[in-house]
Amino acid sequence: FHNTLDIAQAVRELQAEGWKTEPEDLAEVSPYLTEKIMRFGEYSTHELDLAPEAYEPHLDVDFTKLDPQDPAAAS
Repeated sequence: FHNTLDIAQAVRELQAEGWKTEPEDLAEVSPYLTEKIMRFGEYSTHELDLAPEAYEPHLDVDFTKLDPQDPAAAS
């Protein structure tokens, strides 16, 4: 989930700089990394009682282009 938050923040920063974000671009980015991951490795637990900041799920990207059910996506 943290990787997804980092990717979303990077996209927002690029958009703020004027970069146009296409859904195809985001389809190539995966938040699930499999290299150099310690799946059951060492994790800090001393901050578990800290509440995270509110999550803003909205990205200004038109994902309808990727919807195979949408007839407008084929055009």
